[in-house]
Amino acid sequence: MKFADELVPATLLRRYKRFLADVELSDGSVITVHVANPGAMIGLQTAGARVWLSKSPNLARKLPYSWELIEADFGNGPELVGVNTMHPNAIVAEALAARAIPELAGYAGVRREVKYGAASRVDFLLEDQARPPCYVEVKNVHMMRWLGLAEFPDSVTARGARHLEELATVAKAGARAVMLFVIQIGSSSRFALARDIDPAYGRAFDTARAAGVEAIAYTCEIRQDGLILAGPVPIEP
Repeated sequence: MKFADELVPATLLRRYKRFLADVELSDGSVITVHVANPGAMIGLQTAGARVWLSKSPNLARKLPYSWELIEADFGNGPELVGVNTMHPNAIVAEALAARAIPELAGYAGVRREVKYGAASRVDFLLEDQARPPCYVEVKNVHMMRWLGLAEFPDSVTARGARHLEELATVAKAGARAVMLFVIQIGSSSRFALARDIDPAYGRAFDTARAAGVEAIAYTCEIRQDGLILAGPVPIEP
């Protein structure tokens, strides 16, 4: 996934009200930017950190800039981390089109945002006449509290638990159901659930797995010009 234009560097001053952050541009001016991330962003809110912004072409938008990347150091030197939770679906869409996710290959068609379950929309529905449909939910991961270990979630997510329940239902009905964790931290070498942060999500995950829901995790290559799905990492119990 390529950014439409070159990102604008800035310095983070503070993040607040979940979806807002104040940053200082290179000319010294201070602006408020949109933060497309409802999570706690643990370890990614340090004042003085270098960040990168995209600018919307929509002149009517109240906040023209969005926070895309931050330079963070998890103990192995500074690296870029993606904070925009809207991007993983676009990253996965490109990877599916390029057949870059072997675990999800072999389907003739892909549909996005398809209604299913009680009141949900699955991120991707993979279909083929020769096999059962495959329901794929995508979750963004951007937290690392221990070197190399990416974790989800970084805050309580009742919505995430509901998605697991919906996937379990379709798996029990004979379809294939997959939870795909997309890690916007290039140095991640493994993935685990942050069960201490949201025990209910951990229980929902275990129940879903027992019902036949598959789970896979992929890390990304994070660059200033775009984000690319890199490769799978193991999921720890």
